[in-house]
Amino acid sequence: MLAVIFGRPGCPYCVRAKALAEKLTAEREDFDFRYVDINAEGITKADLEKTVGKPVQTVPQIFLDKDHIGGFTEFDAYAKAHLS
Repeated sequence: MLAVIFGRPGCPYCVRAKALAEKLTAEREDFDFRYVDINAEGITKADLEKTVGKPVQTVPQIFLDKDHIGGFTEFDAYAKAHLS
């Protein structure tokens, strides 16, 4: 499983999402992630909205195997339910 996390510097939920992804990568052989700094990459919330398919108010926006899962709260709940 590949998680792609779209976040920005200074965002506490982005930091938590990245830490959770790092933990899962260390614990599981079938999990990896990529963190995308939207500021460094020049990605806007409007760009994310096109990919997500609905309005984006916050970051992080997280995809698991190309499926949009939501933000940190949804990622954390998914990890507890399916990846523990």
